[in-house]
Amino acid sequence: MSRLKLSGVAKHFGAIQALQGVSLDVAPGEVLGLMGDNGAGKSTLVKIIAGNFLPSAGTIRIDDKPVQFHRPVDAQDEGIEVVYQDLALCDNLTAASNVFLGREAMRRVGPLRIIDYPAMNRRAGELFRQLKSETRPRDLVRKMSGGQRQAVAIARTLLSEPKIVLMDEPTAAISVRQVAEVLDLIRRLRDRGISVILISHRMPDVFGVSDRIAVLRRGELVANKATAASSPEEVTGLITGAIEMA
Repeated sequence: MSRLKLSGVAKHFGAIQALQGVSLDVAPGEVLGLMGDNGAGKSTLVKIIAGNFLPSAGTIRIDDKPVQFHRPVDAQDEGIEVVYQDLALCDNLTAASNVFLGREAMRRVGPLRIIDYPAMNRRAGELFRQLKSETRPRDLVRKMSGGQRQAVAIARTLLSEPKIVLMDEPTAAISVRQVAEVLDLIRRLRDRGISVILISHRMPDVFGVSDRIAVLRRGELVANKATAASSPEEVTGLITGAIEMA
């Protein structure tokens, strides 16, 4: 059974055709590497899955149920979470406060409701242990490495027990050692049965962690195949147009 199934998804902005008839499916616990040059349609496709855009044509199914997302909260309600490239973290807050940002745990003290920091620290600590991350709940984000920041952003997605996590260029601006940390985090999501769509320009990362690779070129899907059946040379050819289809 597919966790996510796109059928004939298209998107146009006036006369500009950003996506043309894209059909994809992602299984539970599968990592799909989504690749393509700038302007290939990756961001548009991700925004459709995340509920930022309505498709101009085509259908989306989650666990074989037809869905239509008019806003991001609709996608979240169906178990879709996004880790954006900028991570959207608050540097002046702790790791735990960032994990619960906008969803703070509350407790009642007499007639007042106050933020339950101990409960948030406990739950964030559990999530970091599940991810096998060294990040600590009380650490300030501004003092963290790129890999630790990714762990905070990923832990935040786990609060809602997602079915699908979209990751936008998670290794774009971090060191080699931190890249290895982030790829391990992606494997931990996969091991929990969560489907991951990894959007990346970094060929070694995609080949290192993905089960399948999809390539977009000028809004069209030109490849969708097992990673083991492809190669960096083939994907480069598909991205540039030297290879038409695979």
